[in-house]
Amino acid sequence: MSAILILTTAPTQEEAARIAETLVTEKLAACVQLSPIESWYRWAGKVEYAAEVRLHIKTSAARAIQVEQRIIALHSYEMPELVRIPIIGGSNDYLSWIGTETAQD
Repeated sequence: MSAILILTTAPTQEEAARIAETLVTEKLAACVQLSPIESWYRWAGKVEYAAEVRLHIKTSAARAIQVEQRIIALHSYEMPELVRIPIIGGSNDYLSWIGTETAQD
């Protein structure tokens, strides 16, 4: 089982929590952590600032595309951040738990 971390952001705590709960309930993610952040970025030719909530989504590589599709369906942003980071090591028990919790029925 290959585990990955998917990063995205949401504009509010409520939207982030709705996305997180959906991903875990639907077994697309084993765990989603939420953290408030401040973002500076360029959008439509202008420098922008926003307070956002970052979602750290732990899932299996096999579920990555489904996770991203679900985020896009639930998200209010025109183009939500979707970044995959491979998990190349860690506790075998924890990584096994991610696999178990995201196994397709």
